[in-house]
Amino acid sequence: MSWNQPGESRYGVHSIDHFALEVPSLGQASNFFTSFGLNVEHRGGQLELRTFGNPHIWARIYEGPRKRLAYLSLNCYADEFDTLVAQVRANDARPAPAEAYVSGEGHWFVDPDGNLIQIRIGPKTTLSALAPRVDSPPRAGQRSVHGHRDAKTVTPRRLSHVLMFSSDINRSIVFYCDVLGLRLSDRSRDLVAFMHARHGSDHHLIAFAASDAKGWHHSAWDVAGVDEVGLGAAQMCKAGYTEGWGTGRHVLGSNYFYYVRDPWGSFAEYSADIDFVPPGANWPAGDHPPEDSLYLWGPDVPPYFILNTEADAA
Repeated sequence: MSWNQPGESRYGVHSIDHFALEVPSLGQASNFFTSFGLNVEHRGGQLELRTFGNPHIWARIYEGPRKRLAYLSLNCYADEFDTLVAQVRANDARPAPAEAYVSGEGHWFVDPDGNLIQIRIGPKTTLSALAPRVDSPPRAGQRSVHGHRDAKTVTPRRLSHVLMFSSDINRSIVFYCDVLGLRLSDRSRDLVAFMHARHGSDHHLIAFAASDAKGWHHSAWDVAGVDEVGLGAAQMCKAGYTEGWGTGRHVLGSNYFYYVRDPWGSFAEYSADIDFVPPGANWPAGDHPPEDSLYLWGPDVPPYFILNTEADAA
């Protein structure tokens, strides 16, 4: 079924299949993501990140001299692949250079910031309908919260979205709309932009934050509710990862959040109750003032939250 709107690209990706990072230490990465609640497997000199109970690989972690995005893999439907590749080529996306990550599967190219992108035929990993709530309302005569001893390890359910630094927010919006068929959800001036997929998507599948260089900011992982966001924060502090931001609630996306800082200066986010854009919906995208671009409530933003460590290393 076509979810196209007047004046936009005809074809579009529907999901993130996985992201791939290079980091200086696979041992550090294994400890961080295991503590975060992901199923981490060592295989062939890399780490594969899964959520428990789901065989899908959400991320691959490789060893490299410094932290960077190796590539981002995006999925589309089989009947749109050839025409989506033609759409990529028609918009003069730069061909991918010959490097180790570029395989014969799918189509590879480079975005305007130099990020390596793969589009491939693959399963829809984003939601197609709003998920039912799993928390229960208070009941008269019953205790609503259990004690610490009954708290379980927080284990995210799926990858929700990723955010990358961009040297030109407007250019990134145009490219990801025209080439990959994403739609703008919301933005705040030239500071940050959020984009969703037309086939049913969280408020943002891919987002961009302004910097003077490209870089990886965070991956966001869906959990069952605000209690799991808070418990995840405590879980990571207990594991020794004490730097982060939250717990709070975003305005753009409406999700509850806690960001924990990884050993390389980027973040992994526990996210709950993010806005959902139904298939084909015309989301009322807006340009919001900076004070509404980050949070409705929560602690002050730490200075290192908006620091692009990859720009410092360039």
